Amino acid sequence: MGCISSKQFKRAAEHEDPAILAKETTFSVSEVEALYELFKKISHSIFKDGLIHKEEFQLALFRNSKKKNLFADRIFDLFDLKRNGVIDFGEFVRSLNIFHPETPLAEKIAFAFRLYDLRGTGYIEREELYEMVLAILNESDLLLSDDAVEQIVDQTFKQADLNSDGKIDPDEWKAFASKNPALLKNMTLPYLKDITMAFPSFVLNSGVDDEEL
Repeated sequence: MGCISSKQFKRAAEHEDPAILAKETTFSVSEVEALYELFKKISHSIFKDGLIHKEEFQLALFRNSKKKNLFADRIFDLFDLKRNGVIDFGEFVRSLNIFHPETPLAEKIAFAFRLYDLRGTGYIEREELYEMVLAILNESDLLLSDDAVEQIVDQTFKQADLNSDGKIDPDEWKAFASKNPALLKNMTLPYLKDITMAFPSFVLNSGVDDEEL
C-alpha cells in the first residue's frame, strides 16, 4: 500500500494540508501522509463518507462496532475536538499526536486527566474514577469484585488527593501521574514513531479492501 501524495491531499479539499498538520504536531509530513491511509481505511469501514463515526472508531479499536464501553466513548469524545459527533482527518492527527513517543509527558498527563474528568468539571471525582476503572477493567476482560474496585479508588485518592477535598485537581493529578508512570503506559503507541516503516495493520479490522479505497 503506497502513501497518499501531497497532490492527492490538495484534491481532497475537506482534508487539511499535511505540511500544516506536521508543523502543529510531532509527525513529519511523510508520517502524516501515512496516517491518512489509516484514517481512510477506518473512515470507510462502515459509512464511507471520509469521516470517522463512533461505530467505525469502536470497530477499529475493539473489532466490534456495537460494543458499548465508556473508555471507547471517552477516547472518541476527546478526539472529536469540534464536538460534532465525527472525527475528521485534522482531529485524527492532532489527537493521535498525544500518543506519539516523543510527545512531552505533560501533554500525555493532561490528556489522561481529561479522560478521567467525565463531566468536564476540571476535577476527577470518586464516582468518575470508579466508572473509568470499571470500564478499563471490562475492556481488559478483568473481573474484580466491587470491593476490589473500591480499594483501587480508595488508594488512588489516598495518594493523589493531597488536600483531602474529595476530588483530584490537575496539579494533584500531575504529581500523582509523575510518581506512577504505569498510569500512562497506554498513552504511548510506539509504532507512531515509525509509521512510515511499519504500517499499523494490527489496528485495522475494517474489512475494506485496499482496492475499494
